[in-house]
Amino acid sequence: MTNNSFALLPGADQEEVLWLEELSKNYDEATRQRFLSIYMARRKEPQTILICCLIGFCAVAGIHRFILNDIGLGILYLLTGGLCGIGTIIDAINYRRLTWDYNKKMALESAALVGVR
Repeated sequence: MTNNSFALLPGADQEEVLWLEELSKNYDEATRQRFLSIYMARRKEPQTILICCLIGFCAVAGIHRFILNDIGLGILYLLTGGLCGIGTIIDAINYRRLTWDYNKKMALESAALVGVR
């Protein structure tokens, strides 16, 4: 498996692929494969977060925050209708950043699990 295997991640943009390559540059092939399998199991796709965010306009607000493990904000969005819709609009605009922050945290946790970093 080469470093180019990160480019096959669904919904991954250039920044994420480069960051993952840098994070795993010192891994041997077996460790890189373990890291990739753990990361792929934990990673969220940006389109999923956007769809769940848009569901907040017509159904239950805050689902995307629960998926991103922001339980406190999820409850707040649930009780306030997405902060009267304003929070949901902001999250719909910034869904890629929200997903990237979550995926970055999951990549660091995955690296800790493989025991190299």
